[in-house]
Amino acid sequence: MRESRELISTRSAGREELEPKWQSPSYYPSYKSFSEGSAKIFEYWNVVRKRLWLIVGLVVLVTTLTAIYVARQPNVYEARARVQVDLEQGNPQLQVSDRPTLLPNPDPAYFNTQLQLLTSDSLLRRVVKEMNLETNKEFQEERNRQQASTWRAILRSIGLAREETKKTKDLEEVVAGMNLATAEEINEAVRLAPFVEILKKNLRVDPVRVSQATFKDTRLIEISFQHTNPELAALIVNGIAEVFVRQNQEKRTGTNKRTNDFLAERIATLQSEIKRDEMRLAELKNNAGILKKDEGQTIVIDRLAGLNKQLLEAENIRKIAEAEYMAIKDSPEKLRALAEEKLQRFITERENDMRSLNNETAKKIAELEAEKAKLLIEYQESAIEVQEINRKIEALKNTVEKAQEKNREELEKYRARTAQEILTNLQTRYEQAKAQEDKIRRAFEEQYRKAEGENRAAIDIKLLEQNIETNRGFLKNLIEQQSSNDVVAQGTTNNISVVDLAIPPDTPVSPRRLLTVMVALFLSTCFGIGLAFFLEHLDDTIKTAEDVENYLGLPVLVVIPSMNAAQKRRLLLVGSNDDESASKNRSELLIYDNSKSSSLSEAYRQLRTSILLSVAGHAPKSLLITSSLPAEGKTTTAVNTAITLAQTGAKVLVIDADMRRPRIHSIFNISNREGLSNLLSSEIKRDKVLDSVYFDMSSRLYLLPSGPVPPNPAELIGSAQMSTLMEIFQKEFTHVIIDSPPIASFTDGVLIAAMVDGVIMVVHSAKTSRQIVRRSCQLIQDVGAKIFGVLLNNVNVSSQDNYYYYQSYYYNSYYKKEEEEE
Repeated sequence: MRESRELISTRSAGREELEPKWQSPSYYPSYKSFSEGSAKIFEYWNVVRKRLWLIVGLVVLVTTLTAIYVARQPNVYEARARVQVDLEQGNPQLQVSDRPTLLPNPDPAYFNTQLQLLTSDSLLRRVVKEMNLETNKEFQEERNRQQASTWRAILRSIGLAREETKKTKDLEEVVAGMNLATAEEINEAVRLAPFVEILKKNLRVDPVRVSQATFKDTRLIEISFQHTNPELAALIVNGIAEVFVRQNQEKRTGTNKRTNDFLAERIATLQSEIKRDEMRLAELKNNAGILKKDEGQTIVIDRLAGLNKQLLEAENIRKIAEAEYMAIKDSPEKLRALAEEKLQRFITERENDMRSLNNETAKKIAELEAEKAKLLIEYQESAIEVQEINRKIEALKNTVEKAQEKNREELEKYRARTAQEILTNLQTRYEQAKAQEDKIRRAFEEQYRKAEGENRAAIDIKLLEQNIETNRGFLKNLIEQQSSNDVVAQGTTNNISVVDLAIPPDTPVSPRRLLTVMVALFLSTCFGIGLAFFLEHLDDTIKTAEDVENYLGLPVLVVIPSMNAAQKRRLLLVGSNDDESASKNRSELLIYDNSKSSSLSEAYRQLRTSILLSVAGHAPKSLLITSSLPAEGKTTTAVNTAITLAQTGAKVLVIDADMRRPRIHSIFNISNREGLSNLLSSEIKRDKVLDSVYFDMSSRLYLLPSGPVPPNPAELIGSAQMSTLMEIFQKEFTHVIIDSPPIASFTDGVLIAAMVDGVIMVVHSAKTSRQIVRRSCQLIQDVGAKIFGVLLNNVNVSSQDNYYYYQSYYYNSYYKKEEEEE
């Protein structure tokens, strides 16, 4: 072994003053022997394998809970019905032929409006009332089930679900003075709101589209409803479809119905007035004393009769105008219906104008395209003649687009002012009729005063006859108008119809138990893996050589593999008070046999080589072995490093400078009554110093224990006596290995670092934080000490990346093969 040492010294003496090659990761042929991609994949797999039980536990828990949840859910069935929304038909009174006139839907949103009406609260309230769902036990069970849902309760507890609201005031007080709705209507809406909410939650309305056809859109709407009872689901879907069709028919015939009601009321009133006037006329004629009128009297009476006729006509006109105005003023629904009817006429006119403009423009564009085609036979596309035609075509298209935009703007303006204009026009008409009535009434009263001296009976008879005749004329007109309105009502057809009624489904649509469990399995697996990587990201401990180089900027001198459970148990015995036990187990901890083949001994031999080559021109005389935290293996490293150096024939001294928790004496079973603390506390004499050093025959090491624990270890370490001791030891020994307290906890190691040739940081893999190690290295470098590198201790080679996989193969397979050969 001495020859080996001389060879190493000869090689090192010839080196230039350069940074040692071993400090570069590329020096080792095994470093990153695999590709970067393979290393990354292996690293990811290690993260998953490291927290495999966390992932498996999370997956099992989530999947099991999901399976239990979906297993408890009842089967839900979905019933479907289809309704057809056709083009609207024109007014039968305006038809010029027997064929119905189909008007194009003026509003592009017409079809979407029907979709929204199908899910409106008013329609669903009507369905609840007509189908008597309030008292339906199965529907009530569905409501209670959804309200008692586990997930709903959880969401409600964290404020993500809406709580049931309670009425705190009498609704009649809230709606007092309102004209839009009565208290009964609002009370009914509030009472039926929970049932409407259930219908909305389980109802779906979708337009039917044909995916494989040229024109994908249709005029069909599919209504579907989900419920645990398939028969009830079908009944509700059919009920919604029928109510929707009936409501549309009522809306279309609503104007005719209101007109019929008004005409019937006026006819009854006129008939009553005519009957009353006829009875009075008969009574007057039977009275005696009726005088003949002279010529002057006839003129006055005739003029009075004419004014009376005009007054009756004005009264009827005023009454009709007043009735129409008051009916619209007190009923917003009627006002909206009239506004919509007027808007439909306006839009129809605009559509006809646009159709004519489109046809005319299309004709002109076709002519220009034909002319362009002829020119392209002789000219290129860039020719002036062709470009001129293109400009004309573009101008025509712009004209159409501007016209369409103008129509849209006019439509919006007209839509905004239509209702107000109708109300204003009706009010103006009523006021004009009333003013005309007042004017005629004043003329009548003036004429009546002139005829006061004439025969009252003759005047009354004349007026009654005139009144009866006028009312009969009005009655005839009203009856004819009523008959015409009945014809219009009978000719009004419904453009919405039921195409397919729903039938009770046989197969449930939910819950999709297998799919839900598989999704839960997949998502929980993804979440578990993500959680594993997140925890790995939070873990800032140093685990690999790459971590040392990336975060500390220091080379890795050697990687010490972790020991198995039996070796760890033996290590726990080291340092016990039982001398026999210590003597028995220190052979398992230390490397005595130079020919012993193991991964641990080879690792320390590699460390020895790195140390001997760490300083250009000569091997380092003094070396500090330290760590950032306790229990990282610095004492074991110091002893084993010293043993490997002693195996080369060198004279090696191990100093236990950890005067707070000394261990060297317990490892070698020597006395600790005198040691370093005694030397530092007294006068330094060479003979006395050397007499304090022990020699261990089995390991061939010189040992200086720490001695009794002093009250001020840092002051002793930083004293001049320590420097004197180091000078003596460096002259007497080939190498001086010092074991110090942790750097992050005490300053002793920093003080010693300034006195030695170099420092080796021992880092426990997957235990020591990067920040702590970085801080410790900074403290050492601040005092001007040189850090040779890092010893990565207790590395689980089976779970590291490719570099350590290769080292594991080298440490184990190589020596296993060597033993087999032997």
